[in-house]
Amino acid sequence: MSPALPASSLALLRELLAIPSVTLTPNKALIERVQAVLAEAGIASTIVADPQDERRCNLFATVGPKDVPGVVLSGHTDVVPVEGQPWTVPPFAATERDGRIYGRGSADMKGFVACAVMAMVRAAALPLKRPLHVALSFDEEIGCVGVRHLIRALEHMKPAPTLCVVGEPTLMKIGTGHKGKAAYRALCCGQAGHSGLAPRFVNAIHTAADLVSALRDVQRELAEDGPREEGYAIPYTTVHAGTIKGGTALNIVPAQCEVNFEIRNVAQDDPAQILARVLALTQTRMRGVQAGSNSQSEAQAAAPSLDLPQAAAPTIDLVNTYPGLATADDSPGVQLLSSWLPPGTPLTKVAFGTEGGLFKQQWRDTAVLVCGPGSIEVAHKADEYVEITQIEACDAMLERLTAYLV
Repeated sequence: MSPALPASSLALLRELLAIPSVTLTPNKALIERVQAVLAEAGIASTIVADPQDERRCNLFATVGPKDVPGVVLSGHTDVVPVEGQPWTVPPFAATERDGRIYGRGSADMKGFVACAVMAMVRAAALPLKRPLHVALSFDEEIGCVGVRHLIRALEHMKPAPTLCVVGEPTLMKIGTGHKGKAAYRALCCGQAGHSGLAPRFVNAIHTAADLVSALRDVQRELAEDGPREEGYAIPYTTVHAGTIKGGTALNIVPAQCEVNFEIRNVAQDDPAQILARVLALTQTRMRGVQAGSNSQSEAQAAAPSLDLPQAAAPTIDLVNTYPGLATADDSPGVQLLSSWLPPGTPLTKVAFGTEGGLFKQQWRDTAVLVCGPGSIEVAHKADEYVEITQIEACDAMLERLTAYLV
């Protein structure tokens, strides 16, 4: 066997873990390694790069006939940063210990990428009646950014695949759905001034506080009265403020404050309507009508003769959004994937987003499911790992998939 062709999925995984591919940095070295492995097996592949930076790129490859529906194995190649995390093993190397492979991306999701590539290598030696496709993307971790370029390149792919398996870590359970997500950036503007005269100026942090308070109120409403979608760990839409940044010094009234927040919605909820509710509550608080109003209203109550400035509503920008995914439990796609897994493999809904919803928008009649080795519980953490038995289980599933294609 040529040195360019790994002996197994585990061998390829060890190679991939040694190639840093942190989100927003180049992943071309990893893609080129995969391309070389496929080429060694006689499989051509297509690179779809970021138009602004060709060092960040997607890969798409097909083996077998192209005029009949097949199966797509989809995975992302980027990983989250490791800075500030207490790793006890080298993050960008494969460390084997106690039946586990440690390294950044081992679970999320280079384990599946390695299994998918090696499944394609094995399939290339067989007389396939249906095609197998592999789709690898970049910058998934910041909102499925890279795959959008790939999907545009596949716009006219005919026929559409029968099934698309997104190999995010599910412990090899079948993920039938996930929530949609909308990420927003709010810019709250105020007026700089000496803190000794603070009531004369608009405090941007106070406006941001009104926004965050409104987010919490809307979250409470959704938890108590919002639509339910059973199967999720949190069965209702969630609203979350992730970062807040503002001010320059304690004795200066802050002129700007930025809040980044997100909405992860169940299918029955519309993020735009939820955002409108958040903004309405924010403005109510800013006007001082609602209990628990901001400091400006409190100052007016204490000194009503002051002609205090009025704060402007936050400016909201949509940073990123992707659709949810919902596949019926009794669909033919679930039945097909179940046939490649051990009897009784459970169905689940995952708490994280995937590229699956975007693929579903592209291929309306394609069943899209989430199933891959490893646990999301260890993803993004120090000493991330995947159990070797999980890689073996994924290999076994893909062997049955290959048999279906013959």
